[in-house]
Amino acid sequence: MSDTQRAFSLETRDDGVAVIHIDVPGESMNTLKASFADEVSDVLEKLEQLSTLKGVVVISDKPGSFVAGADISMIDDCDTAADAESLARQGQAMFDRIEQLKVPVVAAIDGACLGGGLELAMACHYRICTDSDKTKLGLPEVKLGLLPGSGGTQRLPRLIGLQKALPLILQGKELRAKQAKKQGIVDEIVPASILLEAAVEKALNSKAKVQKVKLSLFNKALERTPPGRKLIFKKAREQAQSKGKGNYPALDKIIDTIAYGAEHGFSEGLEYEARQFGELAMTPESKQLRGIFFATTAMKKETGAGDTKPGKLDRIGVLGGGLMGGGIAYVTAIKAELPARIKDIEEQGIAHALKYSYDLLNKKVKRKHMRRAELEKSMLRLSGSLDYSGFERVDLVIEAVFEDLELKQKMVADIESVAPEHVIFATNTSSLPITQIAAKAKRPQNVIGLHYFSPVDKMPLAEIITHEKTSAETIATTVKLAKKQGKTPIVVKDGAGFYVNRILAPYMNEAARLVLGGEPIDDVDKALVKFGFPVGPMKLMDEVGIDVAAKVAPIMADELGDRFRAPDAFSKLLDDDRKGKKNKKGFYAYGDKASGKDVDTSVYSLLGVQPDSKLTATEMAQRTVFLMLNEAVYCLAEEIIRSPRDGDIGAIYGIGFPPFRGGPFRYMDSLGCAEVVGQLRAYAKQHGERYEPAPLLVEMAEEGRTFYQD
Repeated sequence: MSDTQRAFSLETRDDGVAVIHIDVPGESMNTLKASFADEVSDVLEKLEQLSTLKGVVVISDKPGSFVAGADISMIDDCDTAADAESLARQGQAMFDRIEQLKVPVVAAIDGACLGGGLELAMACHYRICTDSDKTKLGLPEVKLGLLPGSGGTQRLPRLIGLQKALPLILQGKELRAKQAKKQGIVDEIVPASILLEAAVEKALNSKAKVQKVKLSLFNKALERTPPGRKLIFKKAREQAQSKGKGNYPALDKIIDTIAYGAEHGFSEGLEYEARQFGELAMTPESKQLRGIFFATTAMKKETGAGDTKPGKLDRIGVLGGGLMGGGIAYVTAIKAELPARIKDIEEQGIAHALKYSYDLLNKKVKRKHMRRAELEKSMLRLSGSLDYSGFERVDLVIEAVFEDLELKQKMVADIESVAPEHVIFATNTSSLPITQIAAKAKRPQNVIGLHYFSPVDKMPLAEIITHEKTSAETIATTVKLAKKQGKTPIVVKDGAGFYVNRILAPYMNEAARLVLGGEPIDDVDKALVKFGFPVGPMKLMDEVGIDVAAKVAPIMADELGDRFRAPDAFSKLLDDDRKGKKNKKGFYAYGDKASGKDVDTSVYSLLGVQPDSKLTATEMAQRTVFLMLNEAVYCLAEEIIRSPRDGDIGAIYGIGFPPFRGGPFRYMDSLGCAEVVGQLRAYAKQHGERYEPAPLLVEMAEEGRTFYQD
């Protein structure tokens, strides 16, 4: 017999095993909701009353999704810390009841087993998972500014030990099946086709067990003595805050909660966990991080062109086998799983692009994240040629050649002559206007910008740049490709610097002015890292290339005016052949004895500067960041971006704007537009017209408006 049309239903089998089926109606992924509490309670009551029960299996009826976590919107519905604490207690009670069943309970895991899903699985006595690529296990709550609130901080350390559990929870790592088994989280790995059968067999031939961690003698001495535990938590705190810079309260609370449970026992640890969860749910940092989660989730469902459906994507062409071309070919063939044909003028370029993908895949093979056969199958989706053979069958071509307008226009003409009429020409330019690239096209409606960020295989953002003649289908199809490649795309309007580079330029220029004013290079960088950026602006200039920044600066200044004018003194860097990390000569020292961590002090004399700290870290952060905020408002007013949401996602994923601040627009809302305008005007008096606030920002300040209405 079985129950249907419920998220949790119970099937009782003739062999004495009961199967709890999870299948949230109308959803592609299973997520846990507070409203399921009664269903789970009903299922558990039936189990507790079954006298013939020999074992229980918990399994999802959705292939590729065990439980992807809890429904985050439940937290947004909480008005107080007590409300959120109550949610955590409800989850804890449900999972504790599962653990207390007198028969073996086996979690049969296929696909995502994250957050509340893993907390559910850890409450079971055994865990069997499939060898599928989709099977991932982890506790990613820290990425939302939270801690695992339904027993995760207490069960994982007891299952695998403190030293293994701490980094997994603090970093929100997701483990593949083999990694999870090696860590001791999973007991067995089987093919998906026999998952239920294997779980039933385990339930019939095992005993309900108390979770016991296996530790070496040395680790026992560390983890099971107060001084040893104190040392472990001290090291964990130092490592966490070396990256967090005190900006993420969840890090300390996670360590506090695990430590409390280790000292006071499981049940008191759960009490403490629920309280800390409630407190974190109310922090502004968690609210902003949850906002990013909701925004990216919503964007996954959008085409970028309203109701227009995307065209077909069966084959992709890539022009250029350089660093960008190689990265683009990789995300196309490996992540999007689409055949990618690379054209270059030299065989070396094609070989370089193919090697780029091979090297990345080979790393996965060496780490046992991928089988050799999968590498070979993936590489078969890549091919190359010195001419346009094969391009007569492509649906979209991504151009990644040199930043030369005539060359790019020639590429458009070539593709229009050899490829099908419906082919989309997507240019990966970082500075040239798409309107100019499409100016001589026969089918300008099929020309669009597709701006990736380096390194392509890691950076999550893609800017989809439209010009006046770009068709809605071209936009929708390009957005579809970017998503398939694993990117979060934002659709922006054509204009110098588009969105991301446009808001980055004034920020970088101001950082340069601080250095020219005598502030030490590493002090400027540390100030912005403390503010929340992953790297400081001067280090970023080294990474991007000082020559690249110098080439883009005049283009932007010519189109957008004096507030984009870069300091003249920086021409001295190029005269000295300082390009940054790529030629091991920049603001930082590189080479055999230098790793790029220390400033190359010779740059000061080159610039005619005597370094002398005068400004506080807060002052330096404000001077640079407020120009970025102001430029973001200009972009919104000019409709370069379609919404504050797109502007926030673009800044966070494109240049690492601090996620816990929510992006430029969320950050301005938290400060208040009047405060931002006041500070900009004060700087304008002191430092010049470039700080004059954008008219839209002034208008919003006067009317007391915010960018978001929630």
